[in-house]
Amino acid sequence: MSKKKVLYVCNAAQTRRVFYPEKYQEMCRLFDVTENNGERNWDSEEIAERAEGMDAIVTGWGAPAMIPEVFEAAPDLQIIAHSAGSVHRLIPDDIANDYVMKRGITVFSGNGAIARNVAESTVGMLLMTMRHWVHFSNYIHDTPHWRSTFYDYDGQFLLGSTVGVVAASKVGREVIRFLQPWDLDILVYDPYLPEEEATEMGAEKVELNDLFARADHVTLHLPKIADTEKMIGDEQLSLLRDGATLINTSRGWVLDHDALFRHAKQRRINVCLDVTTPEPLEPTNPLRQLDNVIITPHVSGSGHYGYKLIGDQTVQALVDCFAGREVEGAVPFERYDTIA
Repeated sequence: MSKKKVLYVCNAAQTRRVFYPEKYQEMCRLFDVTENNGERNWDSEEIAERAEGMDAIVTGWGAPAMIPEVFEAAPDLQIIAHSAGSVHRLIPDDIANDYVMKRGITVFSGNGAIARNVAESTVGMLLMTMRHWVHFSNYIHDTPHWRSTFYDYDGQFLLGSTVGVVAASKVGREVIRFLQPWDLDILVYDPYLPEEEATEMGAEKVELNDLFARADHVTLHLPKIADTEKMIGDEQLSLLRDGATLINTSRGWVLDHDALFRHAKQRRINVCLDVTTPEPLEPTNPLRQLDNVIITPHVSGSGHYGYKLIGDQTVQALVDCFAGREVEGAVPFERYDTIA
């Protein structure tokens, strides 16, 4: 029986980032792989030129958008396995409608693996921000003194608190899972989440404003879609109690930065932003001047664990697809407009 033909379009740096050498070798052993061993990704036209007869295409960060010529060259294409996160740039809406959904092509995304890294960062940022570790460390480094009295080092930290998770996305679900061993209550807002599923996850489903009014700490995991632009604004931030913590590891798009500045400068809330709008944040942006706003350079998704898990899941997606099994991590195109 002949091996399935796989077109691997990623550059060598992508391969090193997401594949253990033995896992990449396993993929090459299981399938007839046409490899890109260069230091750059192939462009759309180069992919189309090499797509003839392919059963699968493996893409990654930096891969170009799929074009009609790719699908015309590969009438037997069964799966596009994206060894990275979001597939919206890879699969534009017209390609999704005219080719992917019409032909029933599976598209796998590794965003579930990246979600583990982001969730780990989120929990760390919650602790770091609410306990003012950055301020205390800077105080010791920058002054001859020992214990700053600018911040109260007593407070409602994670244990015994109520944590609000905005959106039961893959990251949001991982955050909820990571928080389960802690002695705390979890609220979740997500209009697409059935109430019984929230209960099974160990969370109470609530409306958005109710979450902000009740939570001691809030973490945002909304997708960047039209409906979420500045979804978290003055109305929600006004509901946060004094001393609350707000974490954003999703996209700057979802948070009204002007409203955030107005509330943060009053020193009522403590904030950590791993994402901003724009990105990077301008040197003159006033949020940079507030020591109760911690800003990190969009690094919450990084880490060997999640990156290498992408490679493992990519190979498994190919195996499962060709075996006629359900592919874990397959993109749900029936709600493509609501996912990041």
